[in-house]
Amino acid sequence: MELQSSERGRFLLQHAVPFSAFLTDSFGRQHNYLRISLTEKCNLRCQYCMPEEGVQLTPKSELLTAQEIITLARLFVKEGVEKIRLTGGEPLIRPDVVDIVGQLYKLEGLKTIAVTTNGINLTRLLPRLKEAGLNAINISLDTLVPAKFEFIVRRKGFHKVMEGIHKATELGYRPVKVNCVVMRGFNEDELLGFVDFTKDLPLDVRFIEYMPFDGNKWNFKKMVSYKEMLDTIKQRWPELEKLTCETSSTAKSYKVPHFQGQISFITSMSEHFCGSCNRLRITADGNLKVCLFGNSEVSLRDHLRSGASEEELVQIIGAAVGRKKKQHAGMFNISQMKNRPMILIEPALMSFPLCQDALQFPANSKQWGHTFSHWLTLRTSLPKQMGKAFMKNKLTGQPFLPRSHPEQQWHIMTGILQTQLRGCCVFQKDPSSTFDTKCLEASSVGQVSVDYQSKEASPGSEFCTRDLGSCTKVPRASHSLTHTDEEGRATMVDVGGKPDSRRSAVAGAVVCLGQKAFGMVRQNQVKKGDVLAVAQIAGIQGAKLTSQLIPLCHNIPLNHVEVSLSLDEARYAVVIRSSCQTWGRTGVEMEALTAASLAALTVYDMCKAVTHEIVIEEVKLLSKTGGQRGDFSRV
Repeated sequence: MELQSSERGRFLLQHAVPFSAFLTDSFGRQHNYLRISLTEKCNLRCQYCMPEEGVQLTPKSELLTAQEIITLARLFVKEGVEKIRLTGGEPLIRPDVVDIVGQLYKLEGLKTIAVTTNGINLTRLLPRLKEAGLNAINISLDTLVPAKFEFIVRRKGFHKVMEGIHKATELGYRPVKVNCVVMRGFNEDELLGFVDFTKDLPLDVRFIEYMPFDGNKWNFKKMVSYKEMLDTIKQRWPELEKLTCETSSTAKSYKVPHFQGQISFITSMSEHFCGSCNRLRITADGNLKVCLFGNSEVSLRDHLRSGASEEELVQIIGAAVGRKKKQHAGMFNISQMKNRPMILIEPALMSFPLCQDALQFPANSKQWGHTFSHWLTLRTSLPKQMGKAFMKNKLTGQPFLPRSHPEQQWHIMTGILQTQLRGCCVFQKDPSSTFDTKCLEASSVGQVSVDYQSKEASPGSEFCTRDLGSCTKVPRASHSLTHTDEEGRATMVDVGGKPDSRRSAVAGAVVCLGQKAFGMVRQNQVKKGDVLAVAQIAGIQGAKLTSQLIPLCHNIPLNHVEVSLSLDEARYAVVIRSSCQTWGRTGVEMEALTAASLAALTVYDMCKAVTHEIVIEEVKLLSKTGGQRGDFSRV
């Protein structure tokens, strides 16, 4: 439970007053929780929070002073706010943060003072913060792997964060909340590790669905839903227990029996909790946001500095709260809205690389899955008639369909595609995918079909037209090239009839850097960070994403991926070796090759500022085991 003296609690209960009408919106939601951003600055550069081009910071003179923060906080507490959370940026880099906490603690009626931090400065400041009155802590941590931490946040500091977590538990904070933004292809494979983290520590690990904010390149494919996370965890701990939560809680909480801590899910995208929202936000430059995902803001700073009275400020706040909508616009609409980058709001709820062509899917469009974005990438090869249906988004520069009902957008798109492709859109069911179908364009240069055959199906493949629903048999692949049929058309190999077996593959690559770049890598002096550590992570992620990068590769579960990088001083080169293993019906050569290639490309990317004389060579399969063609080993 959050730290709170019993004496203070009894006093607040005895002096409780009716809740303010000014903090109650038109839907009856009472807003008793205020989040205040203390700064826009941060000592990390998280990829899902900070846009690649950085952010333009507000001049210091336009940020709220400590006295202005306390003045506004006092006003909100007087109207009924019971909990204040200090955020950023990174709030603990503000020099007067301890003093601000101490002044907040003196406000009568305020029950909880919390902070959300990246944990870098926590060990040093926490004893003083606790003494000043801080009684709740959230720490952001998206990975338990040090090298991956450095890759995500572009800075070192993993061990400082871990020290901060342990320091908080030592000082008696119960629970210490750990915020983890879950992103497909980055850290969804660490879910079980984070759950196990709660075994011996009083933690509440909060898995947060990854959300869209301006500049963070949100991508629907990267979002891992609450239900998917829960299913993964229940496979390991089927005895997982659901816990009761407060009505206004944003979290769905669970606990593994006999574990000290618990886990929670913040389901902002898949199952929004707008109906019970009790939160308001004040940005570092003094703007009031009534919804995290809304772009409507009111400057309390300007009114405060222009001499507005307390009564006038309350009226302004009440008007803003009264305009709060019933719920946010939904994940796809949010992704196309202009809003602040997350670093300019607060750092706890974040997001990763953008699918600008992800339009709003209708509710019943799950059957089309992520292939809808594939259609949009084909727009440049389609006749001009299709291009006319698109408008350019003024904020992103990307094309999109004019605003209309999602079903209308869907029919516009399918109508254009059916007309222009004349029924040559081929669909393939992939049993190993979470989506039901895939679609590949039949271009004018050469038709592309997808070979699908169930265990019971007769030999041959099928391709179906969307409008007619008809299916045409395609001859089986030739004996020479397995990914083309007898007429030379590309086709996905049917592995439905193959037996499961253990498969492994090892691939390699060499990146020749030259003497100068090699020396900087060896001394870890490259400005972008630890080249070998980041390249290793990139290679592992590449192996896991192979089926998304190579069109005709199957989506297969990998049992093990290993990427190693060593330095060859004689050639001034980085030597890369990758290995992949699975138990299934098809091999992992492509996964191993993709891992080696992505690691090599990452080395190139991180060193290209030093020299462009870098050469990537010897990308090749070194060995493989399993499969009908037998084992292979390069001499």
